[in-house]
Amino acid sequence: MKRGRGRARAAPAADAPAAIGQRIELQLERLTHDGRGIGRWRGRTVFVEGGLPGEQVQARVLRARSKLIETRLESLQQVSELRQPLRCVHADLCGGCSLQHMAREQQLEIKQQALAQQLQHFAQVEPQQWAPALEGPAYGYRQRTRVALRWDRGRRELDVGFRQRASSELVNVEQCPVLVPELEHVLTRLPALLRSLDGADALGHVELIGAEHPALVLRHLRPLSEADSNRLQAFAAECELGLWLQGEEANALAVNGALEPAYRLTDQQLELGFAPGDFTQVNPQMNQAMVNQALDWLAPASGEAVLDLFCGVGNFALALARAGAKVTGIEGSAEMVARATDNARKNDLDEVHFLAADLSKPLEVPPGSPQYTAALLDPPRDGAGQMVVDLAALAVERILYISCNPATLARDAGILAGKGYTLVRAGIMDMFPQTAHVEAMALFRRQ
Repeated sequence: MKRGRGRARAAPAADAPAAIGQRIELQLERLTHDGRGIGRWRGRTVFVEGGLPGEQVQARVLRARSKLIETRLESLQQVSELRQPLRCVHADLCGGCSLQHMAREQQLEIKQQALAQQLQHFAQVEPQQWAPALEGPAYGYRQRTRVALRWDRGRRELDVGFRQRASSELVNVEQCPVLVPELEHVLTRLPALLRSLDGADALGHVELIGAEHPALVLRHLRPLSEADSNRLQAFAAECELGLWLQGEEANALAVNGALEPAYRLTDQQLELGFAPGDFTQVNPQMNQAMVNQALDWLAPASGEAVLDLFCGVGNFALALARAGAKVTGIEGSAEMVARATDNARKNDLDEVHFLAADLSKPLEVPPGSPQYTAALLDPPRDGAGQMVVDLAALAVERILYISCNPATLARDAGILAGKGYTLVRAGIMDMFPQTAHVEAMALFRRQ
């Protein structure tokens, strides 16, 4: 028996209250910590992507369990006066920005609540002082992005864009208003270029990098033809981008002497170079504000010995050294340690040095190291459980924790509380407006 071309509604599980794809109507009452609307339907809790409190909605079921239904907004019967017009034509599908329909103040409120709830739930702690949210531009802030590429064999066409929400499919993009204008302009022209290439069926992804010495980085899966190489070089030159190509090599290679990308910390009179594959903050205004706040909160004394863990290319370490501290930066990537060392040299900073170490393992302080009285750490999403234990064992007086995941920050805050540390101050940093992503800063002091 042949199946129809349309997607049939999935049969509900034995204990499921609704079928996948079913449309349900409900009134929304409040928001989850990640910005979804919450309501009730037939006695069960329903999460609605794109919904706001006070709205009457029709929503399509994505997942259904016995007590919880997850849905996506289909239509509005009653609209909240707080609903904002969407700035991006792709916002309903794209997985990048899930909160464009929400006022900025409401976005900040749910992010603040998320941090407070996680600290209470995982650590049973509350800061002595809540800092005001650190915020920057709502749009036009992102100076770095990765563009996904996928060859559709059926259509024999290259898809160029971002991943759809909760899907591996791509949204072919025509704009992205959270990008800095220079990169959004490149993005509007990029699909036509890539689809014109003879090797369009063998491309991996593109990364666009702004700031100093902006760059286009292309991952290709087989060697490029001479014609394709010439097209890419001409496009990069026209857009005033350095061209970097990555084939079978582990790292992208500069073409025609493209300069290494860099960014500035203007308030500290610093310029930091980085390779296309290195981690850097994508929001330059917020990065500057974050570094300034870190210096203010940690308040290093002149000559004070400070540890900077997960230091990357020196974002915080060089700023601390510029403020007069004697800094030891530790990072897992030997390549990034080399670039951090080079950044210190180029910025004429002598009181900072870097070393490579696996920070998922117990911290080994080099022999002859000073007594560190302050530490800053900026770990990945899985946090720094081992590191906070080790910092407590070193009796570090002040610990400044930069977090991109409130749950692991809260877990590590609980560890520090058990080791005799007080959470003095905490606050969110809105590094990614229009998204539910929460960055936070927390200052701990040894009792």
